[in-house]
Amino acid sequence: MSLVFTLASRNLFQDRLRFVASLMGIVFSVVLVMVQMDLYFGFSGMITTMIDHTSTDLWIVSSGTKYFEDLSLLPSTMRGRLLAIEGVSEATPGVVGFSAWGPLGAMTSVIVVGIDVTAHGLSPWNVVEGTAQSLSVPGTVAIDRVYSDQLDVSGAGANAQIRGQPVSVGAVTDGIRSFAMTPYVFSDLDDARTYIGLPPSFTSHFLVQLKPKADIERTRRNILSTISGIQALTSDQFAEQSRSFWLFRTGAGAALVAGALLAVIVGTVIIAQTLYSSTKDHLYEFARLRAMGASDSYIYQVIICQALLNAVVGFSIAALIGFAVVHFTAKSALQVVISPGLVIELFVLTIVMCIVSAITAIFRVVRVDPAIVLTR
Repeated sequence: MSLVFTLASRNLFQDRLRFVASLMGIVFSVVLVMVQMDLYFGFSGMITTMIDHTSTDLWIVSSGTKYFEDLSLLPSTMRGRLLAIEGVSEATPGVVGFSAWGPLGAMTSVIVVGIDVTAHGLSPWNVVEGTAQSLSVPGTVAIDRVYSDQLDVSGAGANAQIRGQPVSVGAVTDGIRSFAMTPYVFSDLDDARTYIGLPPSFTSHFLVQLKPKADIERTRRNILSTISGIQALTSDQFAEQSRSFWLFRTGAGAALVAGALLAVIVGTVIIAQTLYSSTKDHLYEFARLRAMGASDSYIYQVIICQALLNAVVGFSIAALIGFAVVHFTAKSALQVVISPGLVIELFVLTIVMCIVSAITAIFRVVRVDPAIVLTR
């Protein structure tokens, strides 16, 4: 095996310019695939961040709602009907809607999330300044620090306006990002209705908590049979529905996957061309090995070893670049996150790309006639 490695490395490193070109193809492909897939999974996480951090058994939303920010209007009186259904312990209203942050002439669009601070359900998390309980004070809001510059606030205690109403920042969170890059702003339920322009008689959704021994599926069916025009979804169902809409029905996810697929194709072609050229330049050496009795499998091992060397070196460089991207986007509105599982999958993908590329070189070698050594 050491002889295979020695021959493969000499063939690969003999023409350093060609080797660098091959590495650039691998690095380009792996980095692009890595970033595209990280954005895909990152968007997926941001789409459902509110749902994932809400403690509830069921979400009650209107029949036309497709995702969390999709403002649905339900009558506030529906709460009494929900509480009358067997198995329901609590039904907490909540509102979500767009509003304008800042004074006239310098307004920024925000997504206002109205919550009941005293209830068990949705509340700001990862609070790094102030407290979530401060939202019980009228006119107090919570924002995320990543949007501080966009909202022109310095932190807890800062003053601003929402739809002309004065507000004070009572809490600052870290890591609550919106997939649409529009800042989330948490506030008390009644204040949120004012900021959005929603009458007290309407709400966006209800968070339903069940009694300890209640069967969630049976209760869900009872709710749907009792109240028309609504959806009763578990958190997993609502999250999947939201991801499906944004990643597939809008084409955003398809664009990211297409970009990653294009990167794989480009990288594979570049590597294949490099290995083919390297093999073609050493046809005489391979013919001599065959004339000396070297088996086809031995020749294959040399070529595949060249491909694996390309994969290991190229992936190592790409991984360093990828981790640098993660570091520089850690505090940005569009964070790139690389999970250990994705790193392993990309390493396997890189090896597969290189081995597939090596096949073109193998086809060229198996057709060479060992007799050509007699012509030299």
